[in-house]
Amino acid sequence: MSEPTIGVFEVEDRSFPPPPAFAGAALANDRALYDEAEIDYEAFWARQARELLTWHKDFDTTLEWELPFAKWFVGGQLNVTENCLDRHVEAGRGDKVAYHWEGEPGDRVTITYAELLTEVKKFANVLKDQGLEKGDRVAIYMPMILELPIAMLACARIGVAHSVIFGGFSADAIVDRCVDAEARLIVTADAGYRRGAAAALKPTVDEALASGAPSVERVIVVNRCDTAPAMVEGRDLWWHDVMANASEDCPAEPMDSEQLLYLLYTSGTTAKPKGIMHTTGGYLAQVAFTHKYTFDIKPETDVYWCAADIGWVTGHSYIVYGPLTNGMTSVMYEGTPDTPGKDRLWDIVERYGVTQLYTAPTAIRMFMKWGAQEPAKHDLSTLRVLGTVGEPINPEAWMWYHEHIGGSSRPIVDTWWQTETGGHMISPLPGVTTTKPGSACHPIPGVFAELVDDAGNKVEVGGGYLTITRPWPSMLRGIWGDPERYRDTYWSTYEGKYFAGDGAKLDSDGYLWLLGRVDDVMNVSGHRISTTEVESALVDHPAVAEAAVVGATDELTGQAIVGYVILRGTHEASDALGNEIREHVGLKLGKIARPKTVIIVPDLPKTRSGKIMRRLLRDVADGRVLGDTTTLADPGVVAEIANRAAENDDD
Repeated sequence: MSEPTIGVFEVEDRSFPPPPAFAGAALANDRALYDEAEIDYEAFWARQARELLTWHKDFDTTLEWELPFAKWFVGGQLNVTENCLDRHVEAGRGDKVAYHWEGEPGDRVTITYAELLTEVKKFANVLKDQGLEKGDRVAIYMPMILELPIAMLACARIGVAHSVIFGGFSADAIVDRCVDAEARLIVTADAGYRRGAAAALKPTVDEALASGAPSVERVIVVNRCDTAPAMVEGRDLWWHDVMANASEDCPAEPMDSEQLLYLLYTSGTTAKPKGIMHTTGGYLAQVAFTHKYTFDIKPETDVYWCAADIGWVTGHSYIVYGPLTNGMTSVMYEGTPDTPGKDRLWDIVERYGVTQLYTAPTAIRMFMKWGAQEPAKHDLSTLRVLGTVGEPINPEAWMWYHEHIGGSSRPIVDTWWQTETGGHMISPLPGVTTTKPGSACHPIPGVFAELVDDAGNKVEVGGGYLTITRPWPSMLRGIWGDPERYRDTYWSTYEGKYFAGDGAKLDSDGYLWLLGRVDDVMNVSGHRISTTEVESALVDHPAVAEAAVVGATDELTGQAIVGYVILRGTHEASDALGNEIREHVGLKLGKIARPKTVIIVPDLPKTRSGKIMRRLLRDVADGRVLGDTTTLADPGVVAEIANRAAENDDD
């Protein structure tokens, strides 16, 4: 590895303390939580676990740590769904809304905690009727409909581990995950709505099962779009049929604190996806704590919206398990933010009186491209906290979010964490932290991070590799079926430290700036330059709405910077504008960071979850045959980008 030092970067000197009125009423408005965790972090987490969760049996040991394997709250017993549902109903809050659900066509359902509990109990009995037992695995491949969290919670109620597969994945991805997990059952839907059309899901499951996954015995299908998919006799069952006569009596069975809750697969350095294991007590404690304090949750009055997909860890932790444990009313939306109009999200915020909005920088940059006139159509005054997740946010997108969505008066919490960490690790607390645009700021109370160089030496100021130095409650418990891969992947690079795979820099004020994956750091003539910072400089140009940067092979400099940009509004592509944008980066970051070329494109290759596939952009930049494009939202985008790149070369 090469040290992810930034040869040149713009110093971000803007800072935003918590608004006084907000801080005065915030759950945390001083450093008491940090101080408590610093003195004794095990006692700190033990207090959180006991205060935030309901236990059938109290734990006797907070942490057992045999590097790299951790057990938290040992000896304790609890049930996830009891914490998410039963206890709220038993406390007389059964009529409280759990989810305001909105389908892309405009259909709406409001489900209370009592109603959700009933549905979860019924589906848990359906699973038992199909022979599922504690310790089995179930795959879930669904759109963003209420049956998705119901299925997850039903699994958790009886100790069956779920493996949610993002609805945009291919049949091959379903096969890989079901084979690895030995899933006995798949829960799916005929289709889900996307940009006004029914996007098929059941046929993809059929294709997967025709080619592999022999462990799958049953497929339960929700009829979402009425597309009449083929049903295999003896294997496939309709959700509405199996639920029609299902019993509503299903007591919550106490689970060991280390009972496997779910598997979630994530890509690695090999072709085989990694089955990340999350267990019960530690995971639930940290997601409940972080949801409560990162977003300053007031369950009595707040309406919270995490605008992510449950197919990713963000949805697991901050649409399902965290908000329900804390008794929140949440918004859940099925479709895309531009259907039927580019103000769909802002209409939802206004209509439900959303108080916390948690979304991705990719989405924010898309909103920037569409223009401030879209949110301006709606009253967003109910918003109290804005959050970002999924990737580092460039300062200009942060500022746009701050000004146009937050009215320049709402705190922004830029959160860093991973599938592997389970919950937030680095984030501001909105009533405590003075924020800087583009910085995730500091580790949360009870989490300890350190930047190191190649040799593992601590970095005080400057660039380095982000590591975690102590275990944390929601940490992954390993890779399913492969403990050595877990050790080798996460714990072998720096002795005694978890290596996150991300580069970061630490400024002189002690603020952390995430720079993306280590392989997104370019080496140009011996200077290490972050793609994130070049992208930020590109987007800083008034004509640029969104940008992606890759390092292309260059005989002279090792790597050359290639920038792909989407223009805002009425700006028109031209060679002159491309050169102007290049020079702008040079002015912002120094000539060494100036792209060799800027290619103006109509769109960027993105997966359906909004993640830019930089691998394909590298293929274009290096003139290679394009890799697999099946997971793209619009596969035709890459051919258009290649044509634009060829035109640049001809020029």
